[in-house]
Amino acid sequence: MAAGDPRSEHGSLANRAGRVALSPDEVRERYERIRTEIGDAVTIVAATKYVSVEELAVLAEAGIEVVGENRAQDLEAKHARYGDAFRWHFIGHLQSRKAKTINGICELVHSLSSESAAKRLEIPALVEVNLSGEETKAGVSEDDLEALIAAYPDVRGLMTMPPETADPESSRPYFRRLRQLATERGLTELSMGTSQDYRIAVEEGATLIRIGSVLYRG
Repeated sequence: MAAGDPRSEHGSLANRAGRVALSPDEVRERYERIRTEIGDAVTIVAATKYVSVEELAVLAEAGIEVVGENRAQDLEAKHARYGDAFRWHFIGHLQSRKAKTINGICELVHSLSSESAAKRLEIPALVEVNLSGEETKAGVSEDDLEALIAAYPDVRGLMTMPPETADPESSRPYFRRLRQLATERGLTELSMGTSQDYRIAVEEGATLIRIGSVLYRG
C-alpha cells in the first residue's frame, strides 16, 4: 500500500499512542498551509488510525474538521469522547456486520467494495476501485464497478489506493484513471491521495485527500 496511506500501518488502539508529535498550534499551521495549497474545493480527511483517543484532542484543538477512521470499534470509542467536534468518515475495510455502527456516526464511507455491505449501508458512499489488481488490496475491479454502483443508490464517487512507491509521480496514472471512471459515470467525488502523494492527487482532480503524518508527525 502507498506509504502514508492509513491502511499501510498496523496495530491496536491500545498501543498506538505517541503518533501525534506536534502541538495543536503546529498542527493548525500545517493544516492551514495545506488548505491554502490545495484550495477550498478539496476536503482534508485526517487519517486517525494511529491516533489514540487522548491524542485526538490535539487535532480537535487544532481545528481539524474531518477525520477518517479505519475500524468501527475505534470509531465508536473516539466518537463517544468527541462527538460533534469532528465530521466523521470511514476509510477502512467495510464489513457488512459493522455497517450499523458506521451508519449512526459517519457522513461518508470511502470504501464500499461489496454488495453485502451495500445491503446494510444507509449513508453516502464512495466505491473503492482496485486499479492495480493487487490481491492484497480491497476494492472492486473495473469490470465489477458498474454492478456495485447499480447495487447502491447513494454512490457519490470513487476511491483508490495506488501501489506502494517511493515516487509520488508513479501514482498519477492511477489517479487519472479513477477520475476518468468517475467522469464517465457522472460521479463527482474522488477520494485519492495520502501524505506522500496528495499533491499529485489534487492535480488529477481529487475532492478528498486522506492524510495523516504530514499533518501531525514531527
